[in-house]
Amino acid sequence: MTDLATIADHLDALLGTASVPDYAGALNGLQLANRSPILRVAASVDISRRVIDRAIEAKANLLIVHHGMFWGGTQPVVGATYDRLRLLITHDVAVYASHLPLDAHPSLGNNVLLARTLGLEPTGGFARFKTIDVGVQGTSDVATMTLRHRADTFARLHGGAVRSTPIPADHRTRRWAICTGAGASSETLVEAQSQRVDTLIVGEGPHHTAVAADDAGIVVIYAGHYATETLGVRAVADHLTTTFGVPSVFIEAPTGL
Repeated sequence: MTDLATIADHLDALLGTASVPDYAGALNGLQLANRSPILRVAASVDISRRVIDRAIEAKANLLIVHHGMFWGGTQPVVGATYDRLRLLITHDVAVYASHLPLDAHPSLGNNVLLARTLGLEPTGGFARFKTIDVGVQGTSDVATMTLRHRADTFARLHGGAVRSTPIPADHRTRRWAICTGAGASSETLVEAQSQRVDTLIVGEGPHHTAVAADDAGIVVIYAGHYATETLGVRAVADHLTTTFGVPSVFIEAPTGL
């Protein structure tokens, strides 16, 4: 058994919670405390009633998520927000969230782990945000349709399916970049062009990114926001099991996106 403060302090140091910039609503780190020693850790991409119910069923009293409880500033504790908090407090479940610190982590991060899952080895950063690179990039020599197939196989394991911009039959991926989650944007496409990226792998993005990418000669593989962000929280939970001997479980809760 390990107390919550020890685990939270360890994760803060490991993930650089205080030093990694993020969007204002992310609120990285410990979001909800509990009173009991940590007996089991549950990890999931999002916090939702479905995830909380399953964490309680699994007898977990620490829930680690990528998308935390609070987004968009101050909000009233009513409706679904109240129901979630009531369940968590009643069952003494703590919540720890890590957004961009987890995306960008060099060994536990969503981006580096997705790259290696797809058979790619990162050699540099991508998707600049303030002082950090959220994503990764590298070089390869692989048929882009093969890469799309690998991404689709991975996405289907997590309740999703890949979409992509048109891929010419002879297109090969020689310089790629990855930014998980909502990784396709006007900014990442400009960066991809400046870095001579020919294949961009993301979770999702607006429709206009597909049009702009096709005009720029960049293939975009949209592997799913949810699927591409399952890897980091699972890796953190496994790390806590190895480090503290606390059992852990991953809660799969696909969103369809």
